[in-house]
Amino acid sequence: MEDRQSLAIDVVSDVVCPWCYVGQKRLAEAMAIAPEIDVRLRWRPYQLDPTIPPEGLDRDSYMKAKFGDEGRLEEMQARLEALGRDAGIVFHFELITRSPNTLDAHRLIRWAASADGTDVQDAVAQRLFQLYFEEGADVGDRAVLIGAARECGMDATLVETLLAAGADVDEVQTEIETARRMGVTGVPCFLIENRYAIIGAQDAETLADAMRQIAGAKARGELDGPAQG
Repeated sequence: MEDRQSLAIDVVSDVVCPWCYVGQKRLAEAMAIAPEIDVRLRWRPYQLDPTIPPEGLDRDSYMKAKFGDEGRLEEMQARLEALGRDAGIVFHFELITRSPNTLDAHRLIRWAASADGTDVQDAVAQRLFQLYFEEGADVGDRAVLIGAARECGMDATLVETLLAAGADVDEVQTEIETARRMGVTGVPCFLIENRYAIIGAQDAETLADAMRQIAGAKARGELDGPAQG
């Protein structure tokens, strides 16, 4: 029997980016389309707006200042709602009242990578998307983050302690800055084997085709040197 192919895929995203939520769903579909590939998935942080204060901002005021024309915002949201339905997402933009600073959310996702259990990090990332876009929860609120950690099987008491202690703030900010230096200016960004970048919420078939091509090149030894973690 042939050895199974494997790939490392890093997903650079922000939990308040609707396109990242669509991208997450499409990547999951791509992995189902290409089940012969074992994917090691890692979530990497990015902040669309790191200037938002820790307590967040009123979303209506923030979005009006950002987009100006209310009709433009409504058009974008209507398009996302249609794309979301196709991906299995029920966007409820009308429930969102806060535009949060996402630094703490990224800290939680970082810790989830070290949690016991299979795919805990992926579960946490998906739950935060769902909380924000489908339930209107404030993912900058530490109580919300602790609840999400508990739901996904993490040690909620430990997460509460780490959040209060400011653990890994510098590390997460360094990762975000590294992504920017690498040229990541938009998310989602899928980094495959740390060599190939796919920008945007591409359709599942496109992602699956890229995964198969790169996995095949890796199996043939055509990639230049070992992948860097």
